[in-house]
Amino acid sequence: MAKNNVKKIFRMGLWEDNPVFGQILGICSALAVTNLMMNSLIMGLGLIFVTGLSSFTISLIRQYTPKHIRMMIQVLIISAYVIIVDIFLKAYLPEMSKALGPYVGLIITNCIIMGRAEAFAQKNPPLESLLDGVASGLGYTIVLLIIAFFRELLGFGTIFGIEVLGDWWTPWTIMIMPPAAFFILAIIIWITHNIKEKNEREVAK
Repeated sequence: MAKNNVKKIFRMGLWEDNPVFGQILGICSALAVTNLMMNSLIMGLGLIFVTGLSSFTISLIRQYTPKHIRMMIQVLIISAYVIIVDIFLKAYLPEMSKALGPYVGLIITNCIIMGRAEAFAQKNPPLESLLDGVASGLGYTIVLLIIAFFRELLGFGTIFGIEVLGDWWTPWTIMIMPPAAFFILAIIIWITHNIKEKNEREVAK
């Protein structure tokens, strides 16, 4: 696989076609688990694992998958990897498993995973599909961590549970509530779209 192709895949997943601020996908979990950075990191790693390996597996068997049942097979494959993540969290990180609650299970129906399976894995070789899944998962995780950074810092005065602002800081209660995630995500989308438009205008000159 060409080096330029790898760069293109990661550039698309991280920036140009980022699943959150580019495609506006995975919004439910982006709003639900971003009150703490650790929650966001674990959720992001889980999605990277599931997206990467499910895309790889779907691509691997794409030539043997009947078209009329491909969606059911994709969901079955995704479910298997989600169950692995869920079992791992319950066995080794039980508190995190409780904190994330049903959102781990909802990875199964995450638009990002189904989208990459249909748009990329179903049409490309396994290794490229693996990288595409990982890149999309990374793009999702980075946005989650940015949102969680501001919500945890301003809402609790901590970063990854470590006190940063001290006793002088009065926590903003609204930052740990879902509306805060809406506002921060909207700002991120606005900033990134402005940057993209500016770059497009410069290229067009």
